[in-house]
Amino acid sequence: MHRAASAPVVLPAGMRARPVPRRARIAARASRPAGKSLGTAHRGRVLETTDGDAEAFGGLIDASEARDADARRDDVSSRLFARARRGAAAAAAAAAVAACAGGFAAPPADAITANNMLFLEAWRAVDKAYVDKTFNGVSWFKYREDTVKRTPMDSVDQTYDAIRAMLAKLDDPFTRFLEPEKYALLTESTMSANITGVGVEMAYGESDAEIVVVAPTPGGPADEAGVRPADRITAVDGRPVAGLSLYEVADALQGPASSEVDVSLKRGGEDVQARIKRRSYALVPVRAQLCAPAAGTGTKVEYVRLTTFNQLSGKKVAEAVTSGVANGADAFVLDLRSNSGGLFPGALEIANAFMRKGSTIVLIADSNGVRDVFETDGVAIAPDAPLTLLVDKGTASASEVLAGALRDNKRAAILGDTETFGKGLIQTVVPLTDGSAVSVTVARYQTPSGADINKVGIRPDAPLPVVRVANEGGSALPTEPGAFCAVVAADEGVAKALFP
Repeated sequence: MHRAASAPVVLPAGMRARPVPRRARIAARASRPAGKSLGTAHRGRVLETTDGDAEAFGGLIDASEARDADARRDDVSSRLFARARRGAAAAAAAAAVAACAGGFAAPPADAITANNMLFLEAWRAVDKAYVDKTFNGVSWFKYREDTVKRTPMDSVDQTYDAIRAMLAKLDDPFTRFLEPEKYALLTESTMSANITGVGVEMAYGESDAEIVVVAPTPGGPADEAGVRPADRITAVDGRPVAGLSLYEVADALQGPASSEVDVSLKRGGEDVQARIKRRSYALVPVRAQLCAPAAGTGTKVEYVRLTTFNQLSGKKVAEAVTSGVANGADAFVLDLRSNSGGLFPGALEIANAFMRKGSTIVLIADSNGVRDVFETDGVAIAPDAPLTLLVDKGTASASEVLAGALRDNKRAAILGDTETFGKGLIQTVVPLTDGSAVSVTVARYQTPSGADINKVGIRPDAPLPVVRVANEGGSALPTEPGAFCAVVAADEGVAKALFP
């Protein structure tokens, strides 16, 4: 998942990053604090746009450039860090720190343990790249000195606790610590066609307090354990899910291969227990089908269901769109419901399939304002065919990047019963030497119109149509391609709502 900082960057086909012209940067920062403009630096970092899903992307942040007024102090800090790693004499290091930290000296270099060094690695990752250079009002340099001097780190567990406590000071749920096993799962889920887990697609129910199974992965562990669509998850390993977010429930369901998890479900009025054995299974991010002519309209719709953004997503969507065009599709439906995001380049690749060259996809901003603009730079597969996006509260992150691009370019209608999740932040996942990692928020993104959707989401243009013909999902619009096509072919109201 992680590539070295010096690795060459391969941007998605049909996408380019354009540095913001100086005049535009100045205008964008007119009401913001002055600071150093970062420019574009593509160094193959691992970035993510959603909690728990990472994306390998040519770095939006170059850590060596992510400094402003603290540059000189940081230089001293860098040299101290290096000396500690080499076991240099304590006196010079302590003097250097005291000179710029008001007397808060680090312990002698020969007293810095391997656990201390692991903590310093994590501190350094945040120090260099975190988007908020005020660090949520925390004196970041002083915090490091105080923690190394006063916090016990006699074990790995104590060190992990110290790192978690440090990150908690930022009050940013997406800047978080990943234990080795979680980092390994994250790597697997985003960089492989196979994933280890339970294999279940979830969404918010009638309220954010209710977590509902959209569908188990066909042939996956949850499917084999008897989990069904529309099941409501009430507890995981005996822990009630009430009050937990969708992502917290997903985290509770994660675990290593061959381990088991007990899931409590409500199926109608019935209580159901499912013991699921986690294992590796094939991850199919895209399911598509050309539907029979829609009722009342005769429109041939290519339905594309996208459940995540991984290494295969862009390619598979492009294949589905190409197939639809070749087989005479009149219109496309791209279903992003309960798609919590993933690899950032996937959103750019898919936008390129539907939008003409030169269309703005997304703006990348930090505390100094907009600094990068990403545009399409290729031949669109279906630039003019009617396109409808389906979204819900579980549509987040990279999904919102794509939705914002298509909406602001007036390329698609967006249907949904609620605003999308509202995650407008980008993280970089920085591996640590013991196999753990820290996810650090490094930037925020804006839609092409300049809208910041963080904690706001994207408002749909119209609600989802209510299904009036009989289907397994009741009145809800199905997500399984065959069932969706059956509804479109039989329900004129749905067909006309999708493409008014």
